[in-house]
Amino acid sequence: MTHPIPAFRFTAVPDQGQQAAQWLLRRNCSVTPVQLAFLYASLCMVSLGIAGVFWAQGVRIVMLFALLELAAVGVAFLVYARHATDGERIVLQGARLVVELESAGRLERAEFNREWVRVEPKSGDGSLIEVSGQGRSVRVGRHVRPELRPALAREIRYALRGC
Repeated sequence: MTHPIPAFRFTAVPDQGQQAAQWLLRRNCSVTPVQLAFLYASLCMVSLGIAGVFWAQGVRIVMLFALLELAAVGVAFLVYARHATDGERIVLQGARLVVELESAGRLERAEFNREWVRVEPKSGDGSLIEVSGQGRSVRVGRHVRPELRPALAREIRYALRGC
């Protein structure tokens, strides 16, 4: 009796020619940091242009408020851009499972022996997925909707079994 191969939702099933199964879990950002910089530059030009017109008419306070506004928006854009490329990369290659977490430009990497790794939700429905083994543990799934995390955990477990 053959068991049907489940449809992989988060990665492709590795073929004979593929070296590894890989899951890339990224933040769903509609604007890249470069696009955000262009947006901010155009906002600055418009706001400073309008403030400049008021400045020329003798209403100098408008420039102060325009600068405060642009500073506040700039800080918000920097916070957004810093986390826009956050993500998780899980690679199953040979006897190793490699988990890489990137947050605010900082990369955290953990390697596990395929035979000794456990994949399970941390506490219950919607919780992050805990990948553990050899005395280490990493939580993944931040960029996956909570209701889809159990499916991701099953998919990783299935791939770890060598199917």
